[in-house]
Amino acid sequence: MDYTSALRHVLGLADLERMVEPPGVRPRYDLGRMHALLDALGRPHLSTPTVHVTGTKGKGSTSAMIASVLRASGYTVGLYTSPHLHTMRERIQVNGEPLSEDEFAATVEAVWPSVEALIPDGVTTFETLTAMAFHAFASRKLDWQVLEVGMGGTLDATNTVETPEVCVITSISLDHTKILGDTVEEIARDKGGIIKPGATVVTAPQTPGVIAELEAACARAGAELVRTGDAYEARVTDFDLRGQSFHAEGPGGPWDGWLPLLGEHQVENAVCAIAAAEALAARGHAVSRESTLDGLAKVRWPARLEVLAESPLIVADGAHNPYSAEKLVEAVDRYFGGRRRVLLFGASLGHDLRGIVRALAALEPEAVVVTASRHPRAVAMDTLMDEFRGAGMRAQWGGSVAEGFEQAKALAGSEDLVLATGSLFTAVEVRECLFGTPPEEYPEFQDVRFSSRVR
Repeated sequence: MDYTSALRHVLGLADLERMVEPPGVRPRYDLGRMHALLDALGRPHLSTPTVHVTGTKGKGSTSAMIASVLRASGYTVGLYTSPHLHTMRERIQVNGEPLSEDEFAATVEAVWPSVEALIPDGVTTFETLTAMAFHAFASRKLDWQVLEVGMGGTLDATNTVETPEVCVITSISLDHTKILGDTVEEIARDKGGIIKPGATVVTAPQTPGVIAELEAACARAGAELVRTGDAYEARVTDFDLRGQSFHAEGPGGPWDGWLPLLGEHQVENAVCAIAAAEALAARGHAVSRESTLDGLAKVRWPARLEVLAESPLIVADGAHNPYSAEKLVEAVDRYFGGRRRVLLFGASLGHDLRGIVRALAALEPEAVVVTASRHPRAVAMDTLMDEFRGAGMRAQWGGSVAEGFEQAKALAGSEDLVLATGSLFTAVEVRECLFGTPPEEYPEFQDVRFSSRVR
């Protein structure tokens, strides 16, 4: 099996990430077939010590930070995240590198007989990729696996792990409400499902209602809860376009470090990673202060407030809900203040478009160019135009991301800011335009509809 064939196998399954769900329908998920798949594969998910990460905003960044800290501590580390930027292989990383095309194909080939046996039950693309990650990490006998939850927590395919050493819950806000719940407390209840007996649970600062849900979940499981909002104080001390330095005070003393990522929210994520590192050290694992700071300084996590070019300043960010849009506005004001703003915006179905647009209105952009990524769940441009008009902003039709990006650059002066945001897919296609990265396209799977086979 070659890489192209492997992709066709995996993407030919029910792919919830690419499906256009009808309004008001909440798909029902069941971990039964995921357990059956892992049983057939010899239960590889139980072979590797685990750090499990969920949240609404920052879970990917925090997962990458923790994996980088563990690598800096001398461990071999698997990192499983979603979605990917430029290639599906990015989702399954070993020691900071995506699986090669040959490794990805070999992993599909290894799990496929077990997947094929479950296809009548509606096994999904995400479940298969998750099983592939577990298999890849176990077969290499890695020291650690860091798992980012795909959506929610309780019924996510990654939640088949039984004894994570540390669980991390990053900032929780409203997103995927059709599936996870209509309030942050309901969403917290779902995400708290990753909490397991005996684990140390690290949480970012949360609202009182969310903290109450997490405290209850920890009490039921007999897990220790570390509230970073109470235990740590942190601030940005300096920054440039490459990153920022920070100072934090916590139970283990002061921390002075560097992050090659911008945004105060990334310092919040770094504090979660520091708390996770301290929890691992307290549980007897060799994770030092020096290796923690070294890992944070070396972390890579593109398309999150990422500076892509300087004249004009081009920044890409995957903000895709109102909370992340609000944080983006704060970050733009702090790190890139004083520049005229040209907004290139494309969104995906399933998120609060109105809330995102109204949050971004605080940017007071000089111009807005709306676009649609090639992802099948991209929101139609006429819908985007209507939302910006309703928020009191004029927007112009941009076409494809490449076409819209050219328009945005033409509207910007050399000292202005071009900000590409609204979805990770918009940010990704701008990166491709600038860096000449060939897209990994899946045209035969582009027209995706909701499938009742997925329960």
